[in-house]
Amino acid sequence: MPAVPDASNLYSEQTAGKVIPSVANDLPRVYVPHVKSNDVYVIDPESMKIVDRFRVGINPHHIVPSWDMKTLWVANTAEGRKDGSLIPIDPKTGKPGKAIPVDDPYNMYFTPDGKSAIVVAEAYKRLDFRDPHTFEMQYQIPVPDCAGVNHADFSIDGSYVIFTCEFAGTLVKIDLGARKVVGYLKLKKGRMPQDIRISPDGKLFYVADMKADGLFVVDGDAFREVGFVPTGVGAHGLYPSRDGRKLYVANRGSNIIRGKPKGPGSISVLDFATGKVEATWPLPGGGSPDMGNVSADGKWLWLSARYDDVVYAVDTSTGAVTSIPVGKEPHGLTVWPQPGRYSLGHTGNMR
Repeated sequence: MPAVPDASNLYSEQTAGKVIPSVANDLPRVYVPHVKSNDVYVIDPESMKIVDRFRVGINPHHIVPSWDMKTLWVANTAEGRKDGSLIPIDPKTGKPGKAIPVDDPYNMYFTPDGKSAIVVAEAYKRLDFRDPHTFEMQYQIPVPDCAGVNHADFSIDGSYVIFTCEFAGTLVKIDLGARKVVGYLKLKKGRMPQDIRISPDGKLFYVADMKADGLFVVDGDAFREVGFVPTGVGAHGLYPSRDGRKLYVANRGSNIIRGKPKGPGSISVLDFATGKVEATWPLPGGGSPDMGNVSADGKWLWLSARYDDVVYAVDTSTGAVTSIPVGKEPHGLTVWPQPGRYSLGHTGNMR
């Protein structure tokens, strides 16, 4: 993988101002996939208005920047069906291209060297390593004890990746060099682990758990649980601030998959240095903050509201919220462009 310039902050290259020249002129947009209406809404972040929308495949869950950041991929999982697909979006025009058939792409990541796309085939308890451009199969790693294989993050040296197992209350660790499962970790009180993000120094992984209402803290190298941080009801999405000092936690306001609108959703702000929550921002009138990312300048946290059919633009200096009505059941939106040298996938895990 590309060398980490600052071992004390592996997020050093995704700070504000470090947008690489090849993406600097891409359209500034927020791309919102809708699980139920099978389309993508496009928001101009400056005007905060919808400027485009287009149909995609069945059950699009996430929009994933490619490793080389030249393409945004709409992951259409087609739940319970056999016609899953990936649809490319050209970030310079904001327009979609031709769908590529792919089995059950619930989510997608990329190996740190950029040589493989990791399609998270959740329904099959399998990780499919594919060519990152053609999506021809390279090899597969079954994860039979990882029901609901879901989100992931990578070690600081790129040697391993840890995935969450949503329906098993566990984590699975994969050795990327040996191409095999290292082992599973049962979280002591884990019931529904969701997103996972590594600390700036690479020593710890924070795991959001939607039923535990907080973050499990895991030593990645030793692969053992070392702590727990309460955040809010339905802890779900995790996003580092642009300076790598804070971690924004989207608390979805529900402990079940099919929650109700206007729940007790909130956003917690964790200080990486202390490992403690320094602020919690409630959603006025309730809500369901889920997945998203931070704007290139770090001033806005964009999140989908899974059960409320809106998108939130959260001012990261005050916690003030602007709501934008969108389609039916928005999920893993991405903000573009983003700073960074390359993307590890999801909605923009940049390094």
